[in-house]
Amino acid sequence: MVDQSRSRLSHQELWLSWKEAGDPDARKSLIEHYLPLVEYVSSRMAATLPKNVTKDDLASHGVMGLIDAIEKFDYRRGLQFETYASWRIRGAIIDGLRQGDWVPRSVREKAKKMEDAYGVLEQQHLRSATDEEVCAYLNITEKEFQQMLQEVAVAAVCSLEDPIREEESETRLSLLIDDKALNPESKVHETFLKETLTQGIGRLTEKERTVVSLFYYEDLSLSEIAEVMSLSPSRISQLHSKAILRLRGALAKQKDHLLQNR
Repeated sequence: MVDQSRSRLSHQELWLSWKEAGDPDARKSLIEHYLPLVEYVSSRMAATLPKNVTKDDLASHGVMGLIDAIEKFDYRRGLQFETYASWRIRGAIIDGLRQGDWVPRSVREKAKKMEDAYGVLEQQHLRSATDEEVCAYLNITEKEFQQMLQEVAVAAVCSLEDPIREEESETRLSLLIDDKALNPESKVHETFLKETLTQGIGRLTEKERTVVSLFYYEDLSLSEIAEVMSLSPSRISQLHSKAILRLRGALAKQKDHLLQNR
């Protein structure tokens, strides 16, 4: 428990005490103050994951992300800590899930097949591929397609958090975070990625764009989005999965293009 004199310190004073003087009590106060962020992020992520992944598991990883955020945050830049910490917490949770190998290899393989299908078809037609076209490309029935969507839904929540390239730690969503002093090569790479994402989002169906916007930009859970759109949670999950698979397919094609033109 934080003592009364410590609790009366402003956030700025706590950051100053921790960062400039290395006061461990100030660090503890900051961790305790921002713990609700861990609860918030872990609750949102738990709603999209299998039932065998508990919120407590997510929160334990998230706390490590919060501590890492407090260690690395530069309060002098004037950025909002809550935004920075939320990404760190989410990243720590996803790292923990990856280490636990919570997504079966067969599910990842199915997701990759669907991702490739969307990438090829939408490059050919320069528009959003229909379910029927994807089924024909994969040589599966519509029922099998719907089942695959349900299975890969558990992996889709982490898709945009995956590294842009396997040998790097930078993620697609990290492009939304303010970075300092990007070198020219990184700037060009970032521009290509943003253009590709913009084009990919433009090819999503209206419902898919709505789900992506509400989930990633309005911070609604899938169950909350289901209420807003008057659809079932399973239908929202499918729309989210298809949107992410389309975007991953577009990014994969862009990556191939960049490699070929090096």
